[in-house]
Amino acid sequence: MCAVASTGNAAYWRAVSAGLCANMVGVGLARFAYTPLIPALVAAQWFPPSAAAYLGAANLAGYVAGALLARPIALRAGSASALRTMMTVAAAAFFACALPLSFGWFFVWRFASGVSGGVLMALAAPVVLAHVPPSQRGLAGGAIFTGVGLGIAASGTLVPPLVRTGLPQAWLGLGALALVLTAASWSGWPRELPRMARAGAPAPRRRVLVALYVEYGLNAAGLVPHMLFLVDFVARGLGQGLASGARYWVLFGVGAMLGPLANGRLADRIGFALAFRLALIVQAACVALLAASAQPWSLTLSSFVIGAMVPGVVPLVLGRTHELLPDDADQQLKAWGLCTVAFALGQAAAAYGFSFVFAQMDGGYRLLYALGATALGLALIIDFAAAERATKQRPAMPG
Repeated sequence: MCAVASTGNAAYWRAVSAGLCANMVGVGLARFAYTPLIPALVAAQWFPPSAAAYLGAANLAGYVAGALLARPIALRAGSASALRTMMTVAAAAFFACALPLSFGWFFVWRFASGVSGGVLMALAAPVVLAHVPPSQRGLAGGAIFTGVGLGIAASGTLVPPLVRTGLPQAWLGLGALALVLTAASWSGWPRELPRMARAGAPAPRRRVLVALYVEYGLNAAGLVPHMLFLVDFVARGLGQGLASGARYWVLFGVGAMLGPLANGRLADRIGFALAFRLALIVQAACVALLAASAQPWSLTLSSFVIGAMVPGVVPLVLGRTHELLPDDADQQLKAWGLCTVAFALGQAAAAYGFSFVFAQMDGGYRLLYALGATALGLALIIDFAAAERATKQRPAMPG
């Protein structure tokens, strides 16, 4: 009996490792490795600054498309085949971008890498967690989404020395890493999925689920001031220079590596609904902190905690969809795909909106953090309201 249990544990932890690799390739590298490459693309005159920015937007557009297409692709091609194919596409996109052929060539491949990232984010974790015991899903989900933080750390570490050898070599090096991770995860995906139920959620739970989509989108908006403006706030807004801003970004990255596991473990103990609510409270407080204070302790605490929450809130929301849709793998996959879309749309809308406010205010950093905290506070209010309404509309138990 113990041997059988041990074999089962080994199998699903291999699947968890595959999920970690998928998120590292599809999001940690395919999206975040592009940010430190932008100055090199401009300096090497591959593209002007405006074109480089549009190529970044192409990845985000592809990500939204991939999140929407993930479930149909999985139903048609099979989950394991879809995951392997998308990791291969992400690796191929890096190799293709080593050839500076044209803006159109780059746009197609950056869009393709975004599609792969959206599919991998929407598909990998639900496929793996369907085979993980419920008592360990928080920890397993946290491990899977640690791949995002590891990808950020890897790109920040590898891109500068790779760029010094040449821009094509940088793209090829990232492609080689993505290819190694793809090969390492190839045989780790579960062979079969449980039978997919089609019943859907009761009406009160559907309303809570819709509220969860809105909350997750607002959560994404609340994180944008840190993700876009933290380094600039410290370097220019506070006049402390780029080196000081980079130190706080390192703290942000360290948090990103630790947050998913810590949040996942907490959710295993107290439940995903309460853990997500606590995460909203902590995020709102730490974002608001920079609207009120720029002391070193404030910057340190806020940078680390929000860094932890960027990927750390992901397993909480995924686990919450499982709580609302128990024993329904197909509906779980659909719900998580919509969550992924909501997050991407919230992030994109806030990025454009906050950038506009920033331009109009000529450096209104504190207002941006106040707006981010407001978005998170609104998400918390919606969460309380949806839970209360669902409780009131729940059918009375007979007896």
